[in-house]
Amino acid sequence: MAVKNPASERISDWFKLDNAGKVFPGQNTSTWSNVFRVTAVIDETVDPEMLRNAVIDILPRFPCFDVEMRKGVFWYYLEKNRNQCPPILPDIKNPCTRIKWHENGRFLFRIYYRENRISVEFYHALTDGYGATCFLCTLVAQYLRLRGHEIPVGETVLDINEPASPDELEDAFIKFASSKAKPDTKSTSVYHVEGKRLPAHTCNVTTGFFSISEIKELASKYNVTITEFIAALLVDILYHKQLKENKKQKIIGAQIPVNLRKSFKSNTLRNFSLFYLINLDPLMGDYTFEEIVNNTALKLRCLNNPKQLNAMMTSNTKIERNIFTRLVPLFIKNTIMGVYFSLWAENTTSVLFSNVGLVKLPKEMEQYVKSLSIIPPHGIRNAARTAAIGYGDVMSLSFTNVFDTVDVEREFFSRLVKMSVHVKIESNRD
Repeated sequence: MAVKNPASERISDWFKLDNAGKVFPGQNTSTWSNVFRVTAVIDETVDPEMLRNAVIDILPRFPCFDVEMRKGVFWYYLEKNRNQCPPILPDIKNPCTRIKWHENGRFLFRIYYRENRISVEFYHALTDGYGATCFLCTLVAQYLRLRGHEIPVGETVLDINEPASPDELEDAFIKFASSKAKPDTKSTSVYHVEGKRLPAHTCNVTTGFFSISEIKELASKYNVTITEFIAALLVDILYHKQLKENKKQKIIGAQIPVNLRKSFKSNTLRNFSLFYLINLDPLMGDYTFEEIVNNTALKLRCLNNPKQLNAMMTSNTKIERNIFTRLVPLFIKNTIMGVYFSLWAENTTSVLFSNVGLVKLPKEMEQYVKSLSIIPPHGIRNAARTAAIGYGDVMSLSFTNVFDTVDVEREFFSRLVKMSVHVKIESNRD
C-alpha cells in the first residue's frame, strides 16, 4: 500500500521547459519521438500493483516529472499533473514509441514491467540520462522496500522523505551560461547508413553486455578512455562501410553527448547536457584504426573543458533570451522548428554515442539488482544510435536502428569479440 510522502510539499505547480527541453515538443511527430528508456533487472518477478504503489510513493520527490505538457501563447510549459500516477503497463516489443500528450494519464514518462524487469521511458523534454537514472534507481529501491527489504538512501537513490531541493529543479543552462565567446558552430551534411525503413515507431534494438574491466584494458592500450575508444570504433566501422559502397565519400560525423554536471556544480534532475560533434573526412586520405582513435580522442579532449562548454551553452541560451524569439507566437516557432529539423536534424550526424557512465547503488541494494541498461531514442536517418551505462563491472550498450539491416551493430560487437572482450547479446528481434 502506498504511503503518504512528506516530500509532497510542492515547490511549484508549473515549470518552464529547460533550455534543452524547449526543442523537443516541436519535434514530437509520427517519425521523431525523442523517447529513451532505462531498465533495471532485479532478482524476482515484478508485482505490477506493488510497482504502482512504489511509483505513487516516489513521485512527489520528483515534482519536475509529476507534470503534463501544456501549450502557451509563446512557449510550451509543464504543469502539475492531477492524476495520481501513469498506468503500469506490460512491456512491449518496440520500445521508445512516441508519447502523445493526451495519453498515458498525460504523464511524459511510461512505466513498463516484464518478468523481473522494470523499465521507465522518458520524453527527453523532461530530463536526460542522469535524471532518468536517479528516478529509476529510487523507484527500484522503494519497490524493494515494499517487498520487505531494508534499502537506505545514497548514491543514485534519493530520499523520498525529503522534498526536492531548488537546485534539483533548476534550469542549469540559464544559471551557468555566461560566456562572451562564440563557439565554432560549423556543420555539414554527413554520411548515413541506408536501408529499408521499418514501420513508424518500430526499431531494431540490440544490447550487448560486456566487462568494464575488459573494455577499459582495451582502451588503455590506445591511451584513451572507454568513451573515446567506443566512439572511435563506431566511426571506424562507418568509415570502412562507406568505402565499400564505392560512392562519393562524405564526412563521418559522431555526436557525443556530455553530462555538464561534471564541469558545473549542479544537481539538477532536468536536462543538463550538450553534445560534441566529431568529424572524420575520408577525402583527406586513408585512415588506420589507430589514427581514428587518436583523432577522436584529441578532438574530444579539446572540446571537453568548461570554457568551451560554457560558450556552447551560452550560444544556445541566447536564442531563448532574444526578445524577438520570446515574442514570436508558438505556432510560428513550431513551424520554424519543423523546417529546421526537416532540413538538418540528423543530417550532421552519422552516429550517436551517449555514455551515462558508472551507476552506483547502496551496497544493501546491489544483491537485488542484476543489471541496468539504457536504450537511446531512435531517429529518422541514423542506423547507429547507441547508449551505454555501467553497473558493477558490466557495461550494457544498446543500438537502436530504424532500418531492417543490423550491419553496424553486428560489426561492432564482432570487433569487440575479436579484441578479446566477451559479449552477451540481447535483441527485441528474438
